[in-house]
Amino acid sequence: MQRHEPTPRSEGPVGSPAVPAIVPTLAIRLLGRIEVSVGGDEVRLAARSAQALIALLALRPRIRTREAVATEIWPDGDGPGSSASLRQALWLVRSSFAAAGTPIEDYLVIDAELIGLRPYAPVELDIGRFERAISTRGPALEEAIAIYGGDLAECLALECLAVERERLSDAYEDALADVAEQRLRGGDMAGARESADLLLARDPLREEAHAVLLRIYGRIGSRAQVVRQYRRLAALLTDELGVEPLPETDAAYRHALAETVARSRSRVAEPALAPEPRAIRRVGLARLVSLAVHG
Repeated sequence: MQRHEPTPRSEGPVGSPAVPAIVPTLAIRLLGRIEVSVGGDEVRLAARSAQALIALLALRPRIRTREAVATEIWPDGDGPGSSASLRQALWLVRSSFAAAGTPIEDYLVIDAELIGLRPYAPVELDIGRFERAISTRGPALEEAIAIYGGDLAECLALECLAVERERLSDAYEDALADVAEQRLRGGDMAGARESADLLLARDPLREEAHAVLLRIYGRIGSRAQVVRQYRRLAALLTDELGVEPLPETDAAYRHALAETVARSRSRVAEPALAPEPRAIRRVGLARLVSLAVHG
């Protein structure tokens, strides 16, 4: 959803001149913990049903029938039951916005049959910012992973959000893999490892993340770390998928091993440190004394 500038609001009795006012931006955060604010002031939605309603209306911004919305959120309820649940959730949303001093009608179209986000209402959705950063790629991927505070509406077990939750999760994991590569190319070993570890915590089978760790250990780690990382990946792939690591992962492993060996050889080949001048003088004086004594 695109961000809109604050829009004028008409107030006053019917037939009277419109009084211009500014409708502040409604910000909705759905990635992770659901948060709602109007003009920077928090709107507290304590009830799960109210959070579910706002989440669904933000993700499906078109105006739809109440029955369609209720069925999506409460698919196991019968018609009257789901309609009653929707009325209760809508009352809770109204109450929360009223407590924040904001008319819900500035943002929602609500009547006896229909409900939805009001067209051109100033609404900002974190998912929109996340997807714009993902599509821009490059350095913007850093912004994308910063925006992603968690999986979509992670506190709500709504079946109607499952497909969208998985899609956004996949996009976030792809961004983590790309950011790990970007940081590694830029020499940010700690940042690359952080991104790779975050990705493996979500999906231990992502070979790109294992390859990044192999390359990090090759540059600054030990041969034992390289071998352990590769064996861990190989065991996971065998147990979970019955496959071997990809050729590019094998190549990263061999290159990392070669780097650790080369680094070890370079340390062995380094010349011994030359003695300090004072030590040289002491050695020279000792030789002179020896010559004087022994001829």
